[in-house]
Amino acid sequence: MADLLTARQGDTLDELLWRERGLGPEALDAVLAANPGLADRGPTLPIGTPVTLPPIAAQAQPVRETVQLWS
Repeated sequence: MADLLTARQGDTLDELLWRERGLGPEALDAVLAANPGLADRGPTLPIGTPVTLPPIAAQAQPVRETVQLWS
């Protein structure tokens, strides 16, 4: 079963995916494939735009990089 996300004011698709599910750029292709016409809405999604999150993207684990300032 797929999740449904809703865009807030000023959201881009990558911001929405990161804020709601901790997903990065690796999920964009799957999400765009599950939402025909979503890319045609422009870089900033209109408020209230529904975005279906496919099961494969919903199960992805967020990747967090560690940065060491001193070694």
